[in-house]
Amino acid sequence: MSDLRVPCVEGLFSEMNGAAVIHGSKCMECDTPYFPKSGQCHNPDCDESRMEACDFGGRGVLWCYWVAEFASRHRHKYDEPFKPYVIGVVDMENGLRLVGQMVDSLDQVKIGALVKLVIEPLYHEDDKTYTTWKFKQL
Repeated sequence: MSDLRVPCVEGLFSEMNGAAVIHGSKCMECDTPYFPKSGQCHNPDCDESRMEACDFGGRGVLWCYWVAEFASRHRHKYDEPFKPYVIGVVDMENGLRLVGQMVDSLDQVKIGALVKLVIEPLYHEDDKTYTTWKFKQL
């Protein structure tokens, strides 16, 4: 395993001062957040679309979850052997509803739990650790 950590998708997320952030946008007219970035506001109640780049991080509440019990037939990278994992939908404090893998095991996951955004390994390849955003219960 390598100490070289790289994002699995460049430009979607990063770590800033030890905190996980995802890179999105926000309408400065109506405050609607978007991830990934959007070039225009899709809020039907917004009269003007004034988009700006915005970084989101922090905490949220686990709204629901499901378990990925088998590997996708589509292009999906993971460390062998495949291990089932929990995917959560989180209502973030900043207004986003974000989907991501949970760090916690299924027997620990609780709907309504407070979680925080973290950057964690997704898979290892070519002496690199590829990372993504995930959620960890507090």
